[in-house]
Amino acid sequence: MLTRQAGHQEGNTVLPGSHGTCGLAVVIVTYNSASVLAGLLDSLRPGLEGIEYYEVIVVDNASSDGSADLALAHDIGPKVIRMGRNAGYAAGINAATAVIKPCMDILILNPDVRLQPGAARLLSARLAEGSVGVVAPQILNEDNTVALSLRREPSIVTAWSEALLGGRTAAKLGIGEIVDSPALYQTGGKIEWATGAILAISARARLTAGDWDESFFLYSEEVDYQARVRRSGLSVLYDASARAIHIGGPYQDNPYLCALMTANRIRYYRRTHGYITTELFRLGVIAGEALRVALGPGHRAALRAALTA
Repeated sequence: MLTRQAGHQEGNTVLPGSHGTCGLAVVIVTYNSASVLAGLLDSLRPGLEGIEYYEVIVVDNASSDGSADLALAHDIGPKVIRMGRNAGYAAGINAATAVIKPCMDILILNPDVRLQPGAARLLSARLAEGSVGVVAPQILNEDNTVALSLRREPSIVTAWSEALLGGRTAAKLGIGEIVDSPALYQTGGKIEWATGAILAISARARLTAGDWDESFFLYSEEVDYQARVRRSGLSVLYDASARAIHIGGPYQDNPYLCALMTANRIRYYRRTHGYITTELFRLGVIAGEALRVALGPGHRAALRAALTA
């Protein structure tokens, strides 16, 4: 549903106060998300306060729990796209962007996100800056602590430091993939990439970066996309004034997800590095999982995935 709060729109006409875009499309990809989806949809009106024109699109990856019907029944009136199969996160995003105008900015939200009041307006204001392609907000955990949602590009240094020191220590020392910089999380600034739970993407970035890479299915697709945005000359920013809560869940408890995340980390790295460098990176991942294999089935599944990636 396209909601108009002021002014008027015809076709791809630029709207007053919309910074050269024709509105904001909220994109939500669901897969058996009924337990959390209603909470997100309920948060959208206050979260979108100040946005003149917006459209809400829910793409359902063949959920068996009624997620699509729940979305259709919600009074915010989203457009629902039924994929008919579990096509993956990137494919869901691409299905949504295929039916919205090229001049629209997009706001990608996981179903377990809760937008805080006015968050979309703050993100859209940053997208209005001509050099900006992607903006990530400050993500809060359910207890209102700040989530470490920012990342560095994967490298041999990040892989081996996390393997030998552990992710938390490597992050504290500034040599891991996870960024743990209190100043950055409080003030914002340029980043390399942020987790894909909530990302605002400008129409200009959509034009230059193109579609999301569906070969990743889940995990690393946001790393790849934000890298392409940066290579196009646009910035990826973190805006600490815009906030959202992310419920999330411990993926480490799911061996399938652990294996998929690990395999895709190596696949992504391989795309932009040579054989020897990739093998050094992969060996770092293998070492890290081998050292932690006794900690649970997730690490064992990740180790198997790294050995065969």
